[in-house]
Amino acid sequence: MQTSPPTSIPNLDWPLMRNNITRTDLDALIAYLQQADPMLTQGQQVRSFEQEWSAWLGVKHSVFVNSGASANLLTVAAIRETYGLGEIIVPALTWVSDIATVIQNGFIPVFVDIDPRTLGMDIDQVLSKLTSRTKAVFLTHILGYNALSQRLIDELAARNIPLIEDVCESHGATFNGKKLGSYGLASNFSFYYAHHMSTIEGGMICTNDDGLYETARLLRSHGMVREATSEDLKRSYWKGYPDLNPDFIFAFPGYNVRSTELNAVLGRAQLKRLDANNLIRTRNLRLFLEHLDSAKYRADFELAGSCNYAFTLILKHADAALNEQVAATLKQAHVEFRRGTAGGGNHLRQPYLRKLLGDQEFAKYPETDHVHFYGYYLGNYPDLEIGKIPELCAILNQL
Repeated sequence: MQTSPPTSIPNLDWPLMRNNITRTDLDALIAYLQQADPMLTQGQQVRSFEQEWSAWLGVKHSVFVNSGASANLLTVAAIRETYGLGEIIVPALTWVSDIATVIQNGFIPVFVDIDPRTLGMDIDQVLSKLTSRTKAVFLTHILGYNALSQRLIDELAARNIPLIEDVCESHGATFNGKKLGSYGLASNFSFYYAHHMSTIEGGMICTNDDGLYETARLLRSHGMVREATSEDLKRSYWKGYPDLNPDFIFAFPGYNVRSTELNAVLGRAQLKRLDANNLIRTRNLRLFLEHLDSAKYRADFELAGSCNYAFTLILKHADAALNEQVAATLKQAHVEFRRGTAGGGNHLRQPYLRKLLGDQEFAKYPETDHVHFYGYYLGNYPDLEIGKIPELCAILNQL
């Protein structure tokens, strides 16, 4: 039976993101362009942004690329070059590029369901699927929630299995007081417009591993050896391939996913206020969850260290009538939302994986499937008027 939202719902004018590129950012970009002869392609601004980001995150190295998806692609390619092919464990709930890059690089994706309190991978399932064929665990920190556990970190270290952290939605979130993205062999960030900070398009690969850093730098720019920062690495290729022009030695079948000086200028401007903005987002999330009716909606997320750029609105039970009312009410209140939370829900339902794994594989991941049908995310950003949060919760609680 079709249901209708309550009448007299106010227009909350609540987009997914607002003013993530500010006048201050644009002024910094204009000032840079007004120089006598500004460099536009990758140069010193990119290097400075990488260094400042590494210092903020607490890692040795960062590599700026043109998107978070490109960061995923290069990281998995670097794993391929370093560890060889095999299986990579991935979540059923994530962004498509995490899974796509595993497939594109020739790995076999091994899926696990989620923990409903973190929306990250169920740690017990991850540990149960580790084998001698496992080349990496690709963990996604969904919408600002920490998905790590010490048990996972310790077991991967004992088995010498690399951890990759997707932190594209979780800038500034922490585990045990240390920023997410500083635990794995590598981590990936996205600076897309809707995220915690933006370079319009852009992404970052972060690592403490010198070898992976050099590999990622080469892969970013066609696999060219001249992109390395290590003189020893360069000399080893010059000596090994004396028949080649030293400026055009291609060590890997690489890509061109470089970003520009303009994107880096925006990133450097935005980084200065990231921590302050994150405090506002964290306050907003706690207010949202405190005001939700926990009998109808999940409000028991693991908040320790969380830093969310979006509110998670997930029905506690599979209730089709309530689900229809929620969607209709959000539309009537002009609250922009996305169904299925991060990345469109259960990826085993998507055409690209049905072709690979069949039409029934999705049924093995019931927690992800619940989010697929009964989960939403709403915008959370510094410019959001705080009074709208309890107002929306009151409307939702009446449904």
